[in-house]
Amino acid sequence: MVSRFNAFITERLLKSACDALVRCGAKTGDIDLVRVPGSFEIPAAARTLAETRRYDAIICLGCLLRGDTAHYDVIAGEVTRGIGQSAQETGVPHAFGVLACDTLAQAIDRAGLKNGNKGFEAALAAVEMANLKQAVQEHSFTGGEGSEVPRSRPRRDRRKLPSSPRAMKRHPR
Repeated sequence: MVSRFNAFITERLLKSACDALVRCGAKTGDIDLVRVPGSFEIPAAARTLAETRRYDAIICLGCLLRGDTAHYDVIAGEVTRGIGQSAQETGVPHAFGVLACDTLAQAIDRAGLKNGNKGFEAALAAVEMANLKQAVQEHSFTGGEGSEVPRSRPRRDRRKLPSSPRAMKRHPR
C-alpha cells in the first residue's frame, strides 16, 4: 500500500517495490495496490488487508517530512506503532517502507538517488518474512545450528526466476 501524500517520493518507492517483487518472481497480476490519503491511514488499511488473510505480506510505503511543529513527531510515532501492532496482532508480516525525513533532499536520496531505494528494500523484507513464515508453518524450518531460511534476493536474469513467490500473492478462500 502507498500513501498519496508526498506522491513525488512515494511513487518512486512504489515503482521500486514492484520492481523488487517482480525480480523475486512475483507476477504483476498477483500484486494488489492500495492507495491511502496519507501515512497516518496506512496502519488502519494495513490491518484491514491483513485481517482478510489473503496476503502473505503487506508492504507499507509513505513519506513524512518534518515541518515547523510537533505534528511530524506525533504522526511518525503513531504510524510506526500502528504498523508494528498490526503485524504482531494479525501475524501477517508488514514491511516498513515509510520514510521519516527532516528534509525533502533526504527523502529524495532514500527514494533512489544516493541511498538506494527504501521501497525496494521493504519489498525484499516482505518476501523474506513471508518465506520465513511459510517455512515455519510447513515445519521445514526447525531452527537450530545450521538451519537458515534462504534470503530472497533479486536476480538480474529474469529467465532464472522462481515461478511465483508467495509474498503479496492473493489466496483464494
